[in-house]
Amino acid sequence: MNQSKELKIFIVDDDSFYLNILKQIVYNLGYENVSIFENGTACLNKLNEKPDIILLDHNMDTLTGYDVLKKIKRFDPNIYVVMVSGQDEVKPAVDLLKHGAFDYLQKGDNDENEIKQVLEKIIKVKDLIKRSKPNFLKSLFKFL
Repeated sequence: MNQSKELKIFIVDDDSFYLNILKQIVYNLGYENVSIFENGTACLNKLNEKPDIILLDHNMDTLTGYDVLKKIKRFDPNIYVVMVSGQDEVKPAVDLLKHGAFDYLQKGDNDENEIKQVLEKIIKVKDLIKRSKPNFLKSLFKFL
């Protein structure tokens, strides 16, 4: 299952140091189609490039990660958005998940492992959806 080469990943963080760390982690995991953005507006302006996954910082100036998440989901609800935050409070995480975030990762010592796990989870979900769609259509046509 080497879908990693095909996935288009956006990384959005206004901390350029951390942005480059995330980019390196994603590259090290074998993902090659990666674009980085230092703010939410720049990311939103490129949604027409159809990213599969967006790693999105929660705390940013101008547009917050929450604002960007809502706009991404309005543009295309099928984009997997993973919120990344330095906060360890539960309420923002729950709110972001309610509004369509796929997962919520806390910045820390275990970033590489957490990112690896969430990307593998997304690949599994995408694969399950792809495999179940033909069956769904077949069952739909049985009734027509």
